Amino acid sequence: MIAFNKEQIYIVTGASSGIGKAVALLLNELGASVIAIARDKERLESMRAESKNPNNIYIEIKDLCDDIETLPTYIKSLKEKYGKLSGMAYCAGIGNATSIQSVEIDSIKKVFDINYYTPVFMTKGVIDKRNNIGSGTSIVVISSIASVYFDKGMSIYCGAKAALNASMKVISKEVAKNKIRVNCLSPSLINTPLLEDFTFDEEKSYLDSYPFGIGEPNDVANMTIFLLSNKAKYLSGQNYIIDSGGVV
Repeated sequence: MIAFNKEQIYIVTGASSGIGKAVALLLNELGASVIAIARDKERLESMRAESKNPNNIYIEIKDLCDDIETLPTYIKSLKEKYGKLSGMAYCAGIGNATSIQSVEIDSIKKVFDINYYTPVFMTKGVIDKRNNIGSGTSIVVISSIASVYFDKGMSIYCGAKAALNASMKVISKEVAKNKIRVNCLSPSLINTPLLEDFTFDEEKSYLDSYPFGIGEPNDVANMTIFLLSNKAKYLSGQNYIIDSGGVV
């Protein structure tokens, strides 16, 4: 059985909805303290109201893309405010489905800011030994099936997620000496608001690739919690595919 205690403090980004919300609620239910980060105060407060232990959820209203270079300093401020971190689940992200003929530099930057640059700089802050508990610290970054399974109209999104996986693999090697673990999860279609960012011309053909149906946020949250916990103490530097057994 996986269990945490309130002294174990985890950052969860994108905690107001979708996978981030599911991760925050499950971590909290299992006993951990959660620093829940998102832009929407009302939805964060609603999430906390749903939680089993609301006193152990700390709300942070922040747009992580506002000043990406200062995110390590932001992580330091969270440590000073709440205590040393046991890890992070990076769940924030946006989708993008655009043919290369329609791509503009601003749209590329927007996709890379939240899907690549922000998780990298957040991770930079968490792995700073002054900000974490040391041995046992675990980081899980939500990537996407698009990082390994490429489809038309997804060149920029696929590129951002593939770059994210590659960087996290390298970072995992750099921090292994400190007994810090870093892993990625790459879900296929999950029933979250992010689905609204994509359109599918032949929806049935996609559904045929999902023998267990389209996933729910808890399907990803369960794996995230496992990787954050000491039950996964021997696992690092991996990208785990969550695809209903059919996409890849």
